[in-house]
Amino acid sequence: QFAFQENEIKLLTAEIERLKNFGCLGVSPSLEGLRDENAKLKYRLNFLKKSLQEERSKSSKSMININSCLQEIFGAAIQAAYPDLENPPLVVTPSQQPKFGDYQCNSAMGISQILLKTREQKIIPREIAEKIVKNIPANECIEKVEIAGPGFINVHLRKDFVSKQLSNLLINGVQPPAIGKRKKVVVDFSSPNIAKEMHVGHLRSTIIGESMCRLFEFAGYDVLRLNHLGDWGTQFGMLIAHLQDKFPDYLTVSPPIGDLQAFYKESKRRFDTEEEFKKRAYQCVVLLQSKNPDFIKAWNLICDVSRREFQKIYSCLDVTIIERGESFYHEMMKDIVKEFEDKGFVQVDDGRKVVFVPGFPVPLTIMKSDGGYTYDTSDLAALKHRLYEEKGDILIYVVDSGQSVHFQTVFAAGQMIGWYDPKVTRVAHAAFGVVLGEDKKKFKTRSGDTVRLIDLLEEGLKRAMDKLKDKERDKVLTPEELKAAQTSVAFGCIKYADLSHNRLNDYVFSFDKMLDDRGNTAAYLLYAFTRIRAIARLANIDEQMLRKAAREEVLVLDHEKEWKLGKCILRFPEILQKILEDLLLHTLCDYLYELATTFTEFYDSCYCVEKDRQTGQIVKVNMWRLLLCEATATVMAKGFDILGIKPVQRM
Repeated sequence: QFAFQENEIKLLTAEIERLKNFGCLGVSPSLEGLRDENAKLKYRLNFLKKSLQEERSKSSKSMININSCLQEIFGAAIQAAYPDLENPPLVVTPSQQPKFGDYQCNSAMGISQILLKTREQKIIPREIAEKIVKNIPANECIEKVEIAGPGFINVHLRKDFVSKQLSNLLINGVQPPAIGKRKKVVVDFSSPNIAKEMHVGHLRSTIIGESMCRLFEFAGYDVLRLNHLGDWGTQFGMLIAHLQDKFPDYLTVSPPIGDLQAFYKESKRRFDTEEEFKKRAYQCVVLLQSKNPDFIKAWNLICDVSRREFQKIYSCLDVTIIERGESFYHEMMKDIVKEFEDKGFVQVDDGRKVVFVPGFPVPLTIMKSDGGYTYDTSDLAALKHRLYEEKGDILIYVVDSGQSVHFQTVFAAGQMIGWYDPKVTRVAHAAFGVVLGEDKKKFKTRSGDTVRLIDLLEEGLKRAMDKLKDKERDKVLTPEELKAAQTSVAFGCIKYADLSHNRLNDYVFSFDKMLDDRGNTAAYLLYAFTRIRAIARLANIDEQMLRKAAREEVLVLDHEKEWKLGKCILRFPEILQKILEDLLLHTLCDYLYELATTFTEFYDSCYCVEKDRQTGQIVKVNMWRLLLCEATATVMAKGFDILGIKPVQRM
């Protein structure tokens, strides 16, 4: 990965020498020009050397993705064995059973089919596997390979290689796998509407979006978190007209709007039943859109009430997000319409300006017959701004599955007009299903209303405290520790229950299930984590002693459960890499649960701290096993951080 930079350094060094010779021979161009050119090249050379050193140092600390390493090794072996084969299948996966080794390469079957189809050569997969094995290059990670069954290649890793990777993890901490060029990622998530309360439907977008941002940030990307608020449109006409009637002195005295939801319902009722009010509401929209200062102030007042309510929820869920609502793009929309018109993509249909995108039956409406804009226009403006002004390399929209066709059409329109090439820029709709009640129907209150998100979070806090008191934790924890455990469990369980389901599916919201401390839940994982952290503490081993041991001790992995745990810990980078590609965060939850259960197997079979049966005194500390405990906890902590879950030391 450094070859390109090293080559450029060689070329720049040669160029500087050439320019020196120019100066010595007194050849024109002017001396000043030469000095400038020389200075620029030297600056570039120093910059490259420095960045190469930084990359090397970062790379030496990065956790190795073992699966990627094996893919490179087997990729080279297949290339050497079958040099004429284009894009041969490369399939390397962790083995499901220890008797089949640690990883398996299952490419031989696929190559056999390709040879039969393209060259009419009938070669049995086992022969192909033998040829691949003969061409495996020298490497530091494979102990031995075996060919099993029809042509599976079972890979056994070297113990000293795994031990060394675990030591690196303990010394350097959990470092992200190297990603090459730092790309910019724009994530659009949460996106509630002004004057309406956040409800359970906003929960998924907010939690999934926040977690995706944390993952990309950890992996070293430059992440922009955007809240595409519904803060513009005709509904503001009725809200401002109602504000003028209810609080006529709103320009000088801040109106005490306590319940914005009720305020919205009142204005909507008047809009639907009072003709005079309806006319005035339309006039208010015109005055707002023409930027009349009094109406902008009224609009800001209404937005501020909503912002304060949204922030309460973002604070509870530890969410960071930048507001950039539809109003931000309003001035750009006329240029969007003009650009589509200039390129001949606009048709007029019953007074509306529409754009038909090949492959999509329903056109985008970019201007209504009354000259107003639509969601289609604002989403196109947002797409262009994120590509051209924000210079996003990856754009992710975390919005429910119901919007799939809309976003596919908008993205296709962006490609059609030439804003981006999907081979270069990744634009993805990270869709998700709906939240269901325990009756498997859309989650509603008993009265049939949508569940308010703030009520849900408060209920979570109450239930978490009840659970902790049932377990008599209030008798052993200080009030501060109890409060920390309550918020950790309540919000951790709500987030984990969402993230542990495949986001494409609907999921059933159940406090009883998510607060259960058995099975794949945050309650179980948080408890497991505090137990692991307590092992060294109870053996009187502090952080400094663990750090010293990490540098000096060799991690012995002789017991089968030590070996299983060590390999499981080191799968973390390949799990993250998979999620960066498919944006499915439940894979991380499944991995953390597997890590916790693998740790339990290890802890039940391998003594970390040995005590005298009579006195309970510590007689022996197996430090390499305590280091395995520490490595497990370190990876779990980083996994929790990506999921937005805050563990506690005592629970």
